[in-house]
Parts: sequence; structure tokens; C-alpha cells
Amino acid sequence: MQHNRVEFLKTVKPFDLLPEDVLVGVADLLQEVTHNKESVLYLQDVSKLRGLEIIVEGEYEAFFYDSDQNKRLIKHYQPGSCYGGISILLNKRRSIRSVIAKKGTVVYFLHRNDFKALCQGFDNFFHYFTAQYGQRMLDDEYAHFVKPSHASEGNYITSDLLYSRKIETVELREIVASPHQTPIHAVARRMAEARNSCSFVTNDEGHIIGYVTDITLRDNVVARQVDVTRPIGEVLDNPIVSISTDAYVYEAILLMFQTKTRYLLIKRNDEYVGMISRTQLLSDQAHSPFMFIQSVRLAQSVRELKSRWEKVPEMVYQLLSRGVKSEIVNQVITTVADTIAQKVIEGVIAELGAPPAKFVFMVLGSEGRKEQTLLTDQDNAIIYEDKANEQRELVRDYFLRFAESVSDRLNSIGFSFCEGGFMAKNTKWTHSLSHWKRNYVSWMHESTPETAQTFSAFFDCRYLYGEQAIMDELKEFLNEESQKPLERFFYHMANNALQYEPPLTFFNNIRTFAKGNQQVFNLKKAMTPIVDLVRVYALKYQVFATNTGERLAALREQDVFTDKEYQELLQSYYYLMGMRLKKQAIQIIDDKSEPDNYIDPKKLTKVERVTIKEIFKVIADFQLRIKVSFTKTL
Repeated sequence: MQHNRVEFLKTVKPFDLLPEDVLVGVADLLQEVTHNKESVLYLQDVSKLRGLEIIVEGEYEAFFYDSDQNKRLIKHYQPGSCYGGISILLNKRRSIRSVIAKKGTVVYFLHRNDFKALCQGFDNFFHYFTAQYGQRMLDDEYAHFVKPSHASEGNYITSDLLYSRKIETVELREIVASPHQTPIHAVARRMAEARNSCSFVTNDEGHIIGYVTDITLRDNVVARQVDVTRPIGEVLDNPIVSISTDAYVYEAILLMFQTKTRYLLIKRNDEYVGMISRTQLLSDQAHSPFMFIQSVRLAQSVRELKSRWEKVPEMVYQLLSRGVKSEIVNQVITTVADTIAQKVIEGVIAELGAPPAKFVFMVLGSEGRKEQTLLTDQDNAIIYEDKANEQRELVRDYFLRFAESVSDRLNSIGFSFCEGGFMAKNTKWTHSLSHWKRNYVSWMHESTPETAQTFSAFFDCRYLYGEQAIMDELKEFLNEESQKPLERFFYHMANNALQYEPPLTFFNNIRTFAKGNQQVFNLKKAMTPIVDLVRVYALKYQVFATNTGERLAALREQDVFTDKEYQELLQSYYYLMGMRLKKQAIQIIDDKSEPDNYIDPKKLTKVERVTIKEIFKVIADFQLRIKVSFTKTL
């Protein structure tokens, strides 16, 4: 009987890693249990396990119950597999999933104390379970169900549906439109009769070219004393902003704030099927982050803007504690920061007077990627249109004074000056469009490690305020330049992506350094390789989205990454981002201290440590790939 058990254990992972003399001892410890009828053995995160169970005959069905008691992520444990190891080691003995034993199932039971003794005595046996768990935690749905649900609801969370509800579930309003030759007074009368605050305007082919609102009529007609018999096409507002029915409600609200529009056209299969208003979407969100963003828009002074920014850490903590994805939280932070910067810019222009040239105020780095955290500094620059020689000094003088004032006010609000000097107030980063084009050409064609690093910051540039067409022209120019032979440039870009190695030792421990009384690692630097390597591939394949997640999605569409690789990188990046944001929020809220990016592994749970180690392995694998692809060396 014992011989049969030993031979059986040799076929079971990870018992096949143990010496035979140890297996003989284990075989003596096993208790045989038979389930004569189908029964529920364990409930997820409730039932405690007495030990490890090895299926000999029959089957265990393991799964998560969702809030509607639907089975999710079903896994079948067949003969030769074991259940309970991860739960005992990493979940305080509580069963991670609910488990049903099928009728006639036979298992070998190993008491938890004996199981733990094996883990302590044989590292490879122990690491089998921890590595398996780390891999599972990279699955977004698995991590969602495993995450503790004890977080209290915060004032900034009104409903989980906000983050899972799609536009197609919202009741759309009918599109009211008038031809562009219709007199202004006729359109206004129709709006009044229909009690409609927005009317779209069409061209001769019936295509929508703009819109008018109550505010349009006030600002573009009444304030300017325009003859109301003139065509509505002369006073309309644009551009048109639209979103797909497949988008989420939160995406629609963020888009409205980012584009400063109060109305969105809704598309299904490239056809407009209706419209929604910002008021309509916000009416159910009395305490949501989006009403908070609205309060930022209504702030009237730098002091008020500073007060709003100081409330952001609490909002971030509540969102993360509720389980809102870190990529969504990033977008909320970015939208608040963008709104504050736009308000500051508008205030400075009101004081200095209208700019003497068209311009773009662009943001760079993490702000440009829409990946801001609570430890954020200023990264920005200004591009203005080329002017005749006699106007150049006047234009440049205005924008340098403008940049100085904007930067000083942002610093007083809480967006500190950039230590590296990547700010518009630095004379190096406020220039004409032609000068900026020469900058990019120089960085790309006369490449060194330093210029490649500078290019990286400016490749992550995003329009914030001003003339969008200037930004579009720069991006088009960059697209053309990136298609030229640039082997040396890509070599330096790739090498920069290899500078930060994941802090993992040969023995799969997290490498730390001393900071005060703690041994820590830098979470920001641990994430940097993902940002860097995705940027290199984005440039190589002409992907001009700035956000790391959006770049990854575009690269997957081009089959640069497989779906598995895409999921690994995306989930790894945003797992680390969520940890980083929560750490910073706690420092600000609980410790009343300046946030940083340092993590002490001892303060992490076993679950978090195991997951991070698996993430570091993912990053290392991709660094090897980029090394082969771009530097031609191993």
C-alpha cells in the first residue's frame, strides 16, 4: 500500500521534486478520504482548511461566486492535482475559492503542519505554490475576487456600476439638427419650443459640422450683437466630439471634461444614433469624482485650486480601496491635474493679455502619458507658430513671461518644479514650431544616450491647451522622421530601456537598499522598464498614443505583442501602479508626509510579495526580448 502511494506521489506536482526517502515518510502521513456524495466542501474566503488535499480519483470543482451567486473562473482539479496549498500559505488557511467534491471522489489528506514542514525544508517545493499564485494574480479577474472586500465605501464612490456600465445602457436623446443656412432666430425659436439647450448644425450634404447651445447664442450672438437673420453656420461652435456605444460611462464623462464639451454624439458602427449631455450623466453622481472635477472647473482662484488638489489623495485612496482599477484612477488624477493647469493658463492669459501668436502648451513625461501619481512635478513645454523676423523677440518674450507665471502658480498649488528642468519656463523648452522640429531631428539623427533620454520625455508629449493643429503638425512630422533609417537611435533608446533591471536576486528575492531604518526598493524604477520598452516599440511601429496602456493595445492590434504578452505587461504595469498610488495616498493621509516611491517588502503581504516577484520575472523576459530585437546582443 505504501509503495503504491509513493509511486503515485511521484506523479503529483510538486511532490515529484522531493527525494524518494522523503516521499516514503509523506506516504505514511497521508489519510485517505472518500466523498460518497456530491457536496460543498469550502466557501471562498470563509472556510478554513485543515491541510492539503491530493485528488486520487474523481474531481474537485473550484470557483468564485460573484454577487449574483454565479460561478466564475471555474477550475477542475483532476487526479494527480492538489488543492489547498496556496490557501494555507498565503490566505491564512481560508479557502481562496469555493469547492465542490464530485460524488465518489477520493483524496489523500496531508495535515497543514506536515505540509508546512515540507515547505520549510524544501524551497523548490514551497516556490511551486507561491509562483503559481503569483501567476494567477496577474489575471485581472482572479485578482479582483481574491482582493479583500472589507474596504469601506468612500464619499467619492456612488456605485460600482459607474465603472462597468456602458453607454449603450444609457437612454439617448434625439439629435436635433438645423441646416447651416437656417437663420439664427429660427434655430433659437426651435430650441425654445423643444426646450432643448443644444442644436447641431449640418452642411449641404447633411453631415454635422458643429453645434449651438444657449451659451453659444449668448457669447457668439447676443454679446457680439450679431444680426439674428444671419445663417446659424456663422456662429456655431466646434469641434464635434463623439464616443462609441461600446465605451463606458466614466470614459464619456472624462472625455467631456477633457474636451470641455457639454454634449457628446453617440456612434454605433460609424453612424450617429443619439446624443447625451454632461448634466444627464452627472445627475446620478452627486458624490462621484466627476462632480469633484466639476468643482475644480468652477474654482475662481489659485487658493481654491490648491484646496481642491489637496483633496485628491483621499479620493484616490477611496477609489482604490473600493477596487476601482488603477488605470481609471490614473485618468481621474490626470483629468483633475489637466483641469487645474487649464484654469491656471486661462488666468495668466487674462492678466497678460491675448497671446501674440497661436501656441500649444503641452505636457510631458508621466503627465503626458496620463499616468500621474500623487508625487508629481511639472513637465511641460510651449510650441508657438513661426512669425516674421521683426515679431520673433516680441512673441518669445511674451511666452517666456507667460511660462514663468504659469509654472510659479502650479508650484504654489502643489505641482513642484521639475528638478530636471523640463518646464516651459526653461528657455530651452519654449520655442517656435520650426525650432521644435529641428530639436526632434537632432535627437533622432545625431543620437547619443543623453539625447535619446531627452527624446523619450518629449515623445511622451500631449496637447493640453492652445491650437491643436500645431500639435498635429508636429506629430505628423515626427511620424515621417521615424520612418527613416534610425538604427543608432533605436539602439540608444533600447539601451535606455535596459538601464533599470527588476530588483530581483538570483534566488528570487527582492533586492533592497537601506533608507533610514528600512530596507526598500524603488517602485517607480521597477515600473520604468515597462514604460521604456513599450515606448521603443511604439516609436518603431508608429504608434503615437502617449498612454502606456493605449500603446500596448495598439501594438497588440498590429500583432507586435501576442494577446498573452499584452495581458502580462498591462496587468503587471497597473498592479504596480495601484500599489504605488495607494502607498502615496496613505503617506499623505495617515502619515501627513511627502509621498515617495519606496516600498519595504516586509510591509507587504505574502500575496503582494509573490505577485511582485512574478511581475519582475515578466519584465526581465521582455527586457531580454528588446535586447535581442534592438541591440543585437545577448
